[in-house]
Parts: sequence; C-alpha cells; structure tokens
Amino acid sequence: MRKALHRARTVLRRSAVDYFRGDGSDRLALAGLLLTVPAIVWATVTNPVWCSPVVLVLPIVAGGLLLRPASLLALYAAAAAGLIVESAVLGPYTEGPVGVTPGTVLAVAACGLFGLLIAQFRARVGVPWRRGGTMLFDLRERIRVQSALPRLPQGWHREMSLRPAGGQSFSGDFVVAARTSGGRTLEVVLTDVSGKGMDAASRALLLSGAFGGLLGSLPPHGFLPAANAYLLRQDWDEGFATSVHLVLDLDSGDYELLSAGHLPALQLHAGSGRWEEMAAEGPLLGIYDGAQFDPVKGSLRPGDVLMLFTDGLVEASGRDIGEGIDRLTGEADRYVASGFEGAAWHLIEAVARDVNDDRALLLLCRRG
Repeated sequence: MRKALHRARTVLRRSAVDYFRGDGSDRLALAGLLLTVPAIVWATVTNPVWCSPVVLVLPIVAGGLLLRPASLLALYAAAAAGLIVESAVLGPYTEGPVGVTPGTVLAVAACGLFGLLIAQFRARVGVPWRRGGTMLFDLRERIRVQSALPRLPQGWHREMSLRPAGGQSFSGDFVVAARTSGGRTLEVVLTDVSGKGMDAASRALLLSGAFGGLLGSLPPHGFLPAANAYLLRQDWDEGFATSVHLVLDLDSGDYELLSAGHLPALQLHAGSGRWEEMAAEGPLLGIYDGAQFDPVKGSLRPGDVLMLFTDGLVEASGRDIGEGIDRLTGEADRYVASGFEGAAWHLIEAVARDVNDDRALLLLCRRG
C-alpha cells in the first residue's frame, strides 16, 4: 500500500510539474472546454436574449491559448455541433432576432481560424502559452542581473541606466562587468548591437552571455580580438556591433580604454571643470578578422568622472554628434555638486527621452 501511494504521489507530482512547464497533456483543459460547449448551448436555448449564440467564441478563444492543434479540432467539432443544435431549436434567423445568423457562424469560424494559427505557431516555436510569458520575464531578469555593476571599494561611485527603444523590455545595448586581478581591477564592456529593440535583443542576449564568459578569462588586450572572432563565427547578415572596454585600476585610478568603433568616452577633470573626449581607435566588431584595437590611457583623480554611453544619447536626425555630446555634457554639469547621485537615469531623460533608439549610460566617479 505504501509503495502504491508513493508511486501515485510521484506520478501526480511529475504531471503537475510537466503541466506547469507546458510539457504535460492538455486533456484536462480539453475536457473542461468541451464541457462548457453544451453548457453554453443549454443557456442559449433556454435564454437566448442573455446568452447569444456568439458566446461559443469564448471556449474557442480559450482553446487557442491552451490547447494543441490536434485537440483544437475536437473542440471546433463540438462548437460546430452546438451551433447546429442552437439553429435547430431556435429556428430560422428570419423568424426571430435570437436565431443563429450567418454573421454568428462567420464570427465563430474567424475566431477558430485565429486560434488554430496561434496554436500552430506555438507548436512550431515549442513554447506553450503557460510558459511563454514566464520565459520572457526570466530572460529579461537575467539580462538585468548580468548587466549589474559589481560593488566598488570606498571612494568610488558607479551607476548605470539602460533604456530600450519604444519602451520595450529588451535592448540591443548591454553591459558586462567584473572585478579581476583579485578585485583590484574593474573591467566594464559597453556594447551596442546593430539594430534596436526586439530586433537586436536576441543577438544582444547571445553576445552578453559570450562576452560575460570572455571578460576576466583573457588578458584585457585580448578581449576585443576574441569578441571580434566570436562575432565573425556567427555569420549574421547584420552581425556587427560597437563596443568599448574599460580597464580601471581601483587603487591608482589609472585606466585604459579600448574601442571597437564606439563613441569616445567623456572624462570630467575636477581641477578644470572641463570634459575631455577619450577616443580609442579600432574597427567595428564582426567586420573582418585580425582587427587591431589600440588603447588610450588616462587617470581618474579625486573628483573626476568618466562617462560611457551609446549613440542613442547623442545621435539624432539633422544634428551632428558633436552637438549631441555638447548637450550631454551640459546637462551632466548640473550634477557635479551632487556627486552624480542618480544622474544616469535623469541624463537619459533630459537628452534622449523620446528617441526611438536603445540608450545606455554608465558613470564612474572617484570621490574627492
């Protein structure tokens, strides 16, 4: 008896897990929807004023979301039989306003067609309706966690803001960061994948995982060549990307910037209060093999600020990039007194709020 109960619990638990993941049978959902069809037919026949024949679209719509294509056909057959019964009991539609009209049949058939198309698409993709939203949410959270900057020692402040195009949840801009050399060095890579929004999000997700594995596993000067080789191996039609790699010594404040076709970084010198463009040279990632990436060196003194950003903040139709950079630095000057606390989000809001492009901004400040 105990063995039988144990087997029953195991089977029930596996079935529940499979159903939650979308891998289980849809027989239970099919049985429930099939039972609603005669209930709706009975309500229509007994009270057609409050329950119109077109109410049969409700189980059809639910079936399109819950059932597989083969099960949908059984539900559609039951719905068609229900329409026939309603038409026979209520009589010809020409004799009363509550009969089954040709418009009712067309509405139910159209909903059935759309439901079947949705079910076939889910079957091809292999993502059931019960897990599709959960999977997208999980992907978004993984991107967010992977883009988080590591904690920095006392005397340093860092913050970052990512804003996808069109208010979407996925962006073609991403950041990977890690503390290497026993925590003494901060390495940050800001990448802008070609395209924007959902079009670039899938490639950005793949690249962020690959770049996160490369970062810290190679010497700093070997990262961009390895990333370029990885991108070339993908053989994408629109497979290029821009990237900037920052290698910062957290003890001395000395840093190196290596760029792959990316916009220059901006450094605020606390002594003079002026912004300096730090532009490294290097081609786009994914264009040709054997590319060389020449670094530019600098140093962050107490009170200095380093700003990395993508082109969505400074590029606009009919405006030169230099004008966009001037506008960005002008807005950034407002946060010098506050130490740039919360400045990343507000800067994007101020200079590129309504821009239909992915935007990313990263700030590193050395406290005075």
